[in-house]
Amino acid sequence: MADVTRVLLVDDDPLVRAGLAMIVASASDLVVVGEAGDGMEAVDSVRSHRPHVVLMDIRMPRLDGIAATARVRALPTPPEVLVLTTFQADTYVLDALRAGASGFLLKDTPPPEILSAIRQVAAGGTTLSPTVARTVVDHIAQSAGDERRSSAEAALARVSQREREVAVEIGRGRSNAEIADALFLSEATVKAHVSRLLTRLDLNNRVQIAMLVHDAGLR
Repeated sequence: MADVTRVLLVDDDPLVRAGLAMIVASASDLVVVGEAGDGMEAVDSVRSHRPHVVLMDIRMPRLDGIAATARVRALPTPPEVLVLTTFQADTYVLDALRAGASGFLLKDTPPPEILSAIRQVAAGGTTLSPTVARTVVDHIAQSAGDERRSSAEAALARVSQREREVAVEIGRGRSNAEIADALFLSEATVKAHVSRLLTRLDLNNRVQIAMLVHDAGLR
């Protein structure tokens, strides 16, 4: 059981939760440890069930998925949050990523890809639905105002030149192995740079590094 990933389902639609539960139950290395119908229940359920991954809806009563994500990620030893959305251009997802989510999926994502995404974020990675990743990146670049750009530039000014180069490659969507090849570094060295970036920039995951890079106008 030590190798089983514990999953919490958060959605205000019982049918959606039932469908996700069936998908998760089909994998021997994943288990649903609880369900919640809104963001308030989600925060309480995380405390009670201690999941590794939370599948989080966005639009819910009482407390939406964005606010719930921020509260969950602020808890001691927080779980990873994987946001699900109905709309390809849903700007709420961008706010959820900034709140600390490790990625998002569309609700019509095929079951095998949902299972793969859960495993990926549980292992500390990030995931974006391929059909919406380009839309999100473009939206981030277009929506970066002067204040956000200045803030992002100031944040990146605090890191070393090599860390900045690694950050830019993350912004281009490259994996650690791809970054290592591009910058002539070992994969272990890249991983160390990524860890330092997260610490120095006070960020939760690679998605937030990529968003900061785009906010700063770097490509």
